[in-house]
Amino acid sequence: MGNVTRMKKPDSSATLFVVGNINVDLIMSTLHEWPKKGTEAMLDSSSLRPGGSAGNCALALAALDTPHRLVANQGNDQFTGWLAGLFPESAPGWPTADCETSLTFGVTHPDHERTFFSNQGHIVRLSMQDVLGQLPQTAQPGDWVLLCGTWLCTALYAAYPQLLSTLKQRGYHVAVDSGWPPQDWSDALREQAANWLTFCDALLLNEVETLGLADDVTLDAAAHRLLSQMADGAFCVAKCGPEGARLWSAALTLHQHAEPVDVVDTIGAGDSFNAGFLSALIYGLPPATALQWGVRVAGCAISSSPRRYPDWQSLFGLVEKL
Repeated sequence: MGNVTRMKKPDSSATLFVVGNINVDLIMSTLHEWPKKGTEAMLDSSSLRPGGSAGNCALALAALDTPHRLVANQGNDQFTGWLAGLFPESAPGWPTADCETSLTFGVTHPDHERTFFSNQGHIVRLSMQDVLGQLPQTAQPGDWVLLCGTWLCTALYAAYPQLLSTLKQRGYHVAVDSGWPPQDWSDALREQAANWLTFCDALLLNEVETLGLADDVTLDAAAHRLLSQMADGAFCVAKCGPEGARLWSAALTLHQHAEPVDVVDTIGAGDSFNAGFLSALIYGLPPATALQWGVRVAGCAISSSPRRYPDWQSLFGLVEKL
């Protein structure tokens, strides 16, 4: 056999800082019907693993070897050391809240949908001071901050307009994946969001979240409404599951189809997309490539157990085909 030439990984002086909710996930499968009160149900499998939008994204970034840091806080109980040990480069900077670790219990159903139950724990105590204290005072060229778990990190969300404004002043590009609000959408919530969207360079929501935040009935109209409230040059991304992903900016509209996959585990699919998408931007690649990377990483993640991600060589190989 001839020698195989392997690509040298390009250097990047930029870093992706992932800010938000990291917690413990206990996932059990498969629940076919809700049990009656006072009874017990036996399920086929369980998995105890790190979770939360920020945690899932950081795990994917580590697998992709993307320069990153997870900016979070932690509780003070038996799970504290276990979670910190999974993120050794980031955890030394996490402040400790004197409370239980945030935990989510989830059950999956035969149609792959999931139901989650969460306590509050440490994530509701993450503050703006906690976050800014873990970030450099001045961003390096190309640095991004991704804010995750917006509606769950309640103390941090209260300071979102000031936080995003400060991040922009420090020179960071800012992306937000807010998720779905537990209290559901309302006009009051949308008015609050308008106060921080003006500082947002990228909005990374799924399809129904995009429609909900914009309060519109079509995805195209919703994206343009949100873009009108965002920073100059921003783009709005809608993650559309098996239909891939779409991107809108003032200059272009893109759609990246997804390859069909056998779905094994959809938990964290959007977080995996975020890791792929923002990894491309960290390397200075264009939005079309970022969209392609995001869809590829998410597809690989949801079709594997234990979870796996593409090798960075294969992602950069996609660049050569464009």
